[in-house]
Amino acid sequence: MKTIFTDWGLTPYRDAWQKQQDYFYAQVHRKQQKLNMGENVIIFCEHPHVYTLGHSGNEENMLMYPDQLEKIHAEFVRIDRGGDITYHGPGQLVCYPILDLESFNLSIRNYINKLEEIVINVCNFYKIKTTRLEGCTGVWIDAKGTKARKICAIGVRSSRYITMHGLAFNINTDLNYFSFINPCGFVDKGVTSLQKELGQKVSMSEVKKIMRQEFIKVFELDV
Repeated sequence: MKTIFTDWGLTPYRDAWQKQQDYFYAQVHRKQQKLNMGENVIIFCEHPHVYTLGHSGNEENMLMYPDQLEKIHAEFVRIDRGGDITYHGPGQLVCYPILDLESFNLSIRNYINKLEEIVINVCNFYKIKTTRLEGCTGVWIDAKGTKARKICAIGVRSSRYITMHGLAFNINTDLNYFSFINPCGFVDKGVTSLQKELGQKVSMSEVKKIMRQEFIKVFELDV
């Protein structure tokens, strides 16, 4: 089963969500009807300022009122993925893989592990040591230390082993926007970005290129 990569650039969150669902439900329908599954799709994009809350998340982790959100040019959207609240904005690389996990013989847990592995490998390219944190999805720096900080959040949804949503990797993200939430529900851990850890802005196109290569390697993709 072939996989295609596509880049939507800076796209409003609700538009991207709708386009994702179009791909997702088309694949679920094909699987239900035992039709040709076509192609897996891996989407790269960025979003204008938005806070999204997963279906099992706690709205109290949003620390601002709607009129305050308008002042910082952000919106708040409840969505259908797992996980709690997170932030998306310019300078953050968002990746939405719409994959048939059965074609990779993967469980959801193993799939999330592979997404984490990809981000860990990208960080390794920049000489940044990152790890997983037991019991929490995503990719962390100093995970067990006093300065634990998340560089990539992960939240997915699946039906009949077709996936949607994915990962949000802070590259040149304005981290001030995370101060208006309890990121992923945590009150005792921070967030960071490649830019903050390296002390300089990072080429988004370079990160996309490296991440694409890691997806191909880790999932053994036919592209």
